[in-house]
Amino acid sequence: MSARIAPLELLHLSELLTEDERDIAASVRAMVTEHVAPYIAQWFEQGTLPARELALEFGKLGVLGMHLEGYGCAGLNATAYGVAAMEIEAADSGIRSMVSVQGSLAMFAIHAYGSEEHKQEWLPRMAAGEAIGCFGLTEPDHGSDPGNMRTRARRDGEDWVLDGAKMWITNGSVADVAIVWASTDEGVRGFVVPTDSAGFSAPLIKHKLSMRASVTSELVMDGVRLPSSAVLPGVKGLRGPLSCLNEARFGIVWGVIGSARDCLETAIDYAVNRVQFGKPIAGFQLTQEKLANMALELDKAFLLAHHLGRAKEAGTATPQMVSMAKLNNVREAIKIARECRTILGANGISLEYPVLRHANNLESVLTYEGTSEVHTLVVGQALTGIDAFR
Repeated sequence: MSARIAPLELLHLSELLTEDERDIAASVRAMVTEHVAPYIAQWFEQGTLPARELALEFGKLGVLGMHLEGYGCAGLNATAYGVAAMEIEAADSGIRSMVSVQGSLAMFAIHAYGSEEHKQEWLPRMAAGEAIGCFGLTEPDHGSDPGNMRTRARRDGEDWVLDGAKMWITNGSVADVAIVWASTDEGVRGFVVPTDSAGFSAPLIKHKLSMRASVTSELVMDGVRLPSSAVLPGVKGLRGPLSCLNEARFGIVWGVIGSARDCLETAIDYAVNRVQFGKPIAGFQLTQEKLANMALELDKAFLLAHHLGRAKEAGTATPQMVSMAKLNNVREAIKIARECRTILGANGISLEYPVLRHANNLESVLTYEGTSEVHTLVVGQALTGIDAFR
């Protein structure tokens, strides 16, 4: 038997990363190996997550809002954030979602569009993991069509009053601050809402079959009164929340490489050690074809993510590029997870192995931050010049 090569090293892809980026990946992998990997199957089975404890650990590591500048944030480049997301999601998509929502949605919204008071009050504590944020855009009746949101903010003297509900909100029940987007007489506006505000509640969503090791909630606003200073002054309209979603999608593009890689490495190890008909199943041509095809798609996904990362750093990344990368990488990651399950046979459905847990999680990733259908239409619009959304 010849020496084995790791899937992402078939093309020497680590050479595309700088030494600092490789060090960041190694540090994050070590952290999740210690603090997540030994417990993730139990958390998934129980539908629980020690979110506050993990937030503090990620804060110590410096990955919360790591691509933002100042206010206690590390100010690292996009690709460094990408490889961190990849290593976190290799442990579990739910953990990466917690980190992505914190840094790329809640913190990014404050950093990009908040007042100086917002930034000083929240960003240092959020970067340290001492305060947790969530992001309220999706509604019970409006997911892919946020322009028709029903959550409403109205003026009452010098104050704002919020009424409405948001759905499928990661971190909601443990958050200290919620970035809530609402319709107003002047268009869509974002609000910084402390979760201890009167009239605000965040009931936990239960009975999930995906993202079970993740805090998922509904946000309910019943006459939440906020001072005029609560509004994000830096943006009006849907451009605000959609720009935040593009930040989060970038983390997904990288993150799903981690879950797919973990599935593939698990399948290879299993196939090498599982003996049937007198030899390891890795020695059968059909198994090797599966493994080779999955490695090919995994490496292509990495190349796409890396290209997007460098474009983001150069300031040339476009929303269409993000949509293409999210569409491809999530689609291929879920295919890899499902194919790996077939190599493990019946063992593939057990929580002793990560593959079906990853596959179940990826069902959510396929939908959130823009469904595969929405991203397909973004690409189609770019190709044809025709908007097919309506």
